[in-house]
Amino acid sequence: MTVDDTGSGTGTPPASRHADAAASHPSASQPAEGTPHDDSPPPAPASGGAPSDPGGGTDPAPRGGDLASREVDDAPGERADDPLALRLEQLILGAERRYTAFQAARTAGVSMELASRFWRAMGFPDIGQAKALTEADVLALRRLAGLVEAGLLSEAMAVQVARSTGQTTARLADWQIDSFLEGLTEPPEPGMTRTEVTYPLVELLLPELEEFLVYVWRRQLAAGTLRVVQVADDEEMVDRRLAVGFADLVGFTRLTRRMEEEELGELVEAFETTAADLVAAHGGRLIKTLGDEVLFAADDAGTAAEISLRLIETMASDETMPELRVGIAFGTVTTRMGDVFGTTVNLASRLTSIAPKDAVLVDSALAEELSRTGDAPVSEAEAAAQAEKAAEAGEEPPSYRFGLQPMWQRPVRGLGVIEPWMLSRRV
Repeated sequence: MTVDDTGSGTGTPPASRHADAAASHPSASQPAEGTPHDDSPPPAPASGGAPSDPGGGTDPAPRGGDLASREVDDAPGERADDPLALRLEQLILGAERRYTAFQAARTAGVSMELASRFWRAMGFPDIGQAKALTEADVLALRRLAGLVEAGLLSEAMAVQVARSTGQTTARLADWQIDSFLEGLTEPPEPGMTRTEVTYPLVELLLPELEEFLVYVWRRQLAAGTLRVVQVADDEEMVDRRLAVGFADLVGFTRLTRRMEEEELGELVEAFETTAADLVAAHGGRLIKTLGDEVLFAADDAGTAAEISLRLIETMASDETMPELRVGIAFGTVTTRMGDVFGTTVNLASRLTSIAPKDAVLVDSALAEELSRTGDAPVSEAEAAAQAEKAAEAGEEPPSYRFGLQPMWQRPVRGLGVIEPWMLSRRV
């Protein structure tokens, strides 16, 4: 994994960098009747939102006729005249295609420019002037624009909401299709096609998955809200002190050359599942997975240390998995759209890259925090002295969860000289 040495951290840069650009856009307004906002084909989604009562636009017919009767250039690999594809889309969206992008924006009472920004942020492709949108798309536009007009969100924040939701649900949809829908739609009888099985299966799964998605989202939103309101300092709501860790499979590049694609996929899935379960079970948060690497965070050093050692121990006990190495750093972290950024994140990544196999390296700040909270001794010599003193007094010596061994100081590009510590579990 490559991390920017400038301290910008990992992942997508904060969406707030678009705030300046947003200021130059006009506020939501309804364009003149029948007049496009600009000459370029407007972007729009092929799906999205929940259905509502149909309403209609009356703009001229799109070039090339209705989308259902032709193949659309901006939907590569998809046949718009496939009857089953159209039935599946209508089943999932709960509404028929009836709007062009301009018609949808006008019906929602939103400027074409703002609609374009929302649709691009959600990750939907350009559709030109085809009638590919539904009442659900109109409703989604109206809701986002309404939040801006009511002053509940700025325009830039509304775009962030669209982007974060679009990116997250796009990956979720791909993951669900790849992981179980593809297997479940395997034709049960000779002569049947997968498409003949898909429609009734989606019809049964859709309401259950929708309810479950809303439940999990509410649970996660509640947990995230509690973490924010419990922060004493308002500034820490964005820039917080966290322990950040990377766990990286050793020799993954070599494995990609030796293993079949299916085997490699199963290995990665097993690693990500194991990591996600351990991180969640011990009070951390999985920030993201990157194939051979996972990024996690915890509110305190002790939690991060426990997670890292559990990861090493669990992976080492599985003969089918390669070795693992972990790096953790503790300090101020900037959080944006579910990701983390900053020097602390960069340092954790660097520590991971220099960590020995099946070992955990931590930075001096995390080592100091473990000592301050009584989770680890300042040094093994001090721990021995404390044990001797307690024995002389007939008392129990202090009990430490972790051990820390100082390693050689070394320069790290972009971060100066660092002093890693080897983390271990005391028995």
